[in-house]
Amino acid sequence: MAKNYTETRPFVDWDMMQSFMIDAFKGYGVPEEDARICTDVLLEADRRGIESHGCNRFKPIYLDRIDKGTLLPVTKTEIVKETPTTIVMDAHDGMGMVASHEMLLKLMDKAKTCGMAGGAIRNSTHYGIAGYWTDMAAKKGFVAMTGTNARPSIAPTFGVENMLGTNPLTISLPTDEEFPFCLDCATSIVQRGRIEYYAREGRSTPPGMVIAEDGGTITDSKEILKRLVDGTAALTPLGGIGEEMAGYKGYGYATVVEILSAALSGGGFMKALSGVSEDGKPKMYGLGHFFFVVDPEAFMGAETFKKIAGDICRELRASKKAPGEDRIYTAGEKEHDMWLFRRDKGLPVSEGVQKDILAVRDRLKLDYRFPFE
Repeated sequence: MAKNYTETRPFVDWDMMQSFMIDAFKGYGVPEEDARICTDVLLEADRRGIESHGCNRFKPIYLDRIDKGTLLPVTKTEIVKETPTTIVMDAHDGMGMVASHEMLLKLMDKAKTCGMAGGAIRNSTHYGIAGYWTDMAAKKGFVAMTGTNARPSIAPTFGVENMLGTNPLTISLPTDEEFPFCLDCATSIVQRGRIEYYAREGRSTPPGMVIAEDGGTITDSKEILKRLVDGTAALTPLGGIGEEMAGYKGYGYATVVEILSAALSGGGFMKALSGVSEDGKPKMYGLGHFFFVVDPEAFMGAETFKKIAGDICRELRASKKAPGEDRIYTAGEKEHDMWLFRRDKGLPVSEGVQKDILAVRDRLKLDYRFPFE
């Protein structure tokens, strides 16, 4: 049963938003089937309440980059190397979501035949929420893992320079429940998209999430975004500044994702992914992603895996709660609750996103009238 959430923003029907976004992508030169894939990835983020990666990024991260020439609307993937269990793909600066969708379909076929498979993509672009890809496999009964590097944002422990991307290490596990176990999170305390969201909403970034050149923390969200670009501020890894709260663990995991994303694909890493050339002009991002898919049937069977995974999650939720707390969650549960809540209500749209939607509509002369107008 859906949890009740307080929501004051106007809702837009999912079907209407889907049609609009597909038409908008097409208006920017994205082929229709690719536009459907990209739209579904973005809307799934909003369905789960991950608004930093949903419609909030539709215009600035995708449409604006197509405008700037740092993202190609037509994705021409190339298989660079392939074995019975592996694939290396070059996305040639096209839509990262389109290349990832193709990759997952191929890897699931290989894993069904061989028990497991792995793939890597180079010269790609932002591929949306990482959990979309692992859940795509988990819903078919597979265990899946993915990670991606990104623009330099995180400073290494004891450093202040942004070197590593927010680099999510994401895993989905099928269960016998309504939703998979899905751990989808950045290896920084906060991801850049969340700060973009704070800035659009006029909110401060909580202290301790961003480190300045002097080693102190800063909270002005708009200032943070500027300083992340010019290199005078950096996100802190999971655990925070220094070693006291084990920030070296987040730093270590971010480095693992950076290495796997770049080294498996033979692609770029760290400063090469800034999106800015040496003369300060926009350039292609050249991101790398990696994916691993495992068929539990090749071990003790899919049903055994799902039952044990579900039992573990249920026992965790049933464990003794802290005083004042009424519920313990397992990964993916809160997102499922939000999905249930928003399923029939639609997409809540903030003022900043409303402006983006209307700007895109008017530019493309699309025939839509939204309930917030």
